[in-house]
Amino acid sequence: MAVSTGELAEKLMRTTHRLRRASMKSLAPLGLTPAQERMLRLVARSTEHARMGELADRMGIVPRSATSLVAALQDAGLVERATDPDNRRSVLVALTEQGSAVQQGMAKARASAGEEMFAALTEAERVELARLLDKVGQV
Repeated sequence: MAVSTGELAEKLMRTTHRLRRASMKSLAPLGLTPAQERMLRLVARSTEHARMGELADRMGIVPRSATSLVAALQDAGLVERATDPDNRRSVLVALTEQGSAVQQGMAKARASAGEEMFAALTEAERVELARLLDKVGQV
């Protein structure tokens, strides 16, 4: 049975939407907006302090929007900002202990949503799905 690229795109979008809804439901108790949650994940993934401009680029938003997101996370005690000692015009962002704990909670909530969604797949099917998603994600 042939499947058109349009059908594949629709199936992937429907699946992504379902996963996002499940994730949002499990993340709701944290009280963060989806954009704040994404920003917190990006800061957490940084091996060192993240630069504000790099965070904006990685999120695909303008620097002013990144500043607003980081300010909200700072007000919530989840991140801290500091001036880059090597470039005083650059702002560095890092997780606080509380931010790290919230980020770990977010990871557990996402894993729980994913577990429910992918429970119908065997381990071999999960491996194959991951391989295929990696393949199309690199295009």
